[in-house]
Amino acid sequence: MKRPPWKKLVALAAGLALSAGMAAPAGAQTSVRSQSDAPASAAEIVAAMQPGWNLGNSLDAQCCSDGADETAWGNPRVDDTFFRDIKAEGFNSVRIPVSWGNHTGPAPDYTVEPKTMARVQEIVDLALAEGLYVMINTHHDSWQWLTHMPTKHDEVMAQYDSTWTQIADTFKDYPRELMFESVNEVSFTGTSGNEESHRHIAELNSSFHEIVRSSGGENDDRLLVLPTINTGADQVHMDALVTEIEALDDPMLAATTHNYGFWPFSVNVAGYTTYNEEVQGLLEESFQSQVDTFVSQGIPVIIGEYGLLDNYDNKVERGEYLKFFEHFGHLARTSGITTMWWDNGTHFDRFMREWRDEEQFGYITRGWTGRSGTASSDLVFVDSSSKIKDRSVTLNLNGLKFKKLKFGNTTLRSGSDYTRYGNKLTLKAKLLKTVLGDREIGSSAELQVIFSGGMPWKLHVITSEDPAVEDATGTNESLVIPTTFNGNQLATMESVYDDGTGAGHHNWTTFPEYWDDFRPDYEAGTIKLTKRYLDSLKDGEPVSLTFHFRSGQTLEYTVTRNGSAVAGTA
Repeated sequence: MKRPPWKKLVALAAGLALSAGMAAPAGAQTSVRSQSDAPASAAEIVAAMQPGWNLGNSLDAQCCSDGADETAWGNPRVDDTFFRDIKAEGFNSVRIPVSWGNHTGPAPDYTVEPKTMARVQEIVDLALAEGLYVMINTHHDSWQWLTHMPTKHDEVMAQYDSTWTQIADTFKDYPRELMFESVNEVSFTGTSGNEESHRHIAELNSSFHEIVRSSGGENDDRLLVLPTINTGADQVHMDALVTEIEALDDPMLAATTHNYGFWPFSVNVAGYTTYNEEVQGLLEESFQSQVDTFVSQGIPVIIGEYGLLDNYDNKVERGEYLKFFEHFGHLARTSGITTMWWDNGTHFDRFMREWRDEEQFGYITRGWTGRSGTASSDLVFVDSSSKIKDRSVTLNLNGLKFKKLKFGNTTLRSGSDYTRYGNKLTLKAKLLKTVLGDREIGSSAELQVIFSGGMPWKLHVITSEDPAVEDATGTNESLVIPTTFNGNQLATMESVYDDGTGAGHHNWTTFPEYWDDFRPDYEAGTIKLTKRYLDSLKDGEPVSLTFHFRSGQTLEYTVTRNGSAVAGTA
């Protein structure tokens, strides 16, 4: 759409003001770029957004109505240098989740607090000023009040329409680097099934579209982002969204989904302890289905959130965790789908302005341009007392070449220190003996596999012995099992009744959920069975446990709950 002459004057004034050190009008500071080299089509805009990042747990946090909720979930207020640092880390776009409900007045006007709207504007301005594409939405409103649409239809639609009318009017003169996302991860309480849910979200998306387009200004052709139910990639929900988009007949629309990996792998439940071929295949299918459903039809896709769900509890073993992010980045790049990393403060320390996990960030950034090599495992266990034997891992070259193996600053010698035949890398007993020294239980050494590109793959060589567990008593609040790990690591726990059925909170599987049902504590030397797990056990029926360790070793254990008393026997 051709922009009116006064828009060019606003852009020129903004540019002159900035060059003179003056404050530019709100919403105008990046208009110069919008008039010249900003991409014109929806597909071009979405492509230019890659890679993206989320300002999670800031404007979407909730506790207060006085503005303090920006810091309520542990993050600092955004200042005028913050987005400069995000841009410097290589990101081209930022998603700014906003929860409006706590800052909205009563019916019938549902007026958003002026200071809240002003703060959202201020943060959007700061991000745009650094040359970032910006996406804002209605975020936790989805479960706070939008979820009640089936039973409070008119009330929900009135608040939703009012909220978006105010947002659209506030930002209508902002440049096209700003885009709107209608709603986040919405599902509806009390629906009869998918058909009704699809009807409700279609009504929200359609009303959002009409409100924004009729508000004028840059909103005439601003990119609008529409989600599926739960912002998931289930085929039935994607098909419904395609039907919506076709009905709206608007070329400036994009689809959005979220991806946190295959759930059992992402939280370590049902025995999915590794990023195996099945889990890899499911991620590949997810990307391909979005290409087939949306991209092939000319609808660009933004994965507005991605990650794994083990942020705090190390549910997923380190190497398997890194393999997911390496593969995810490769699939995003080769499929042409734009991704926005979910970060609620777990990844980028917003106080120190540094990554809490530089290695993870390294795998993610390498994925923007190429691949990194990995291996079948990053753990190599060596018995502390028996004769050391050669140990092998399988390399995943991912199209790269093996270059060398290093121990510290020393480049190891092929033949005497290791051998490689195809993808099989064998660490010689002599090397293992050298790097482990006196072989004290739990001691470890780090080797690095260097490839022709990407990140080095770390191999952690660990001295271990057989683990052991002891008898224990407790209550249904918890059972703490004394455990001698002897350098080993717990991978998962199997839990079955005498008839072979699964025992525990998730009775559809024989493998309970790591951390939520059982928790290893390596420093304390314990495995804790949680209240959630113990409360789910049948009274008086023995449960056979098998503790699976990452070395491949297993231990058997029996647990019986009688009322509130719990006993464990090794």
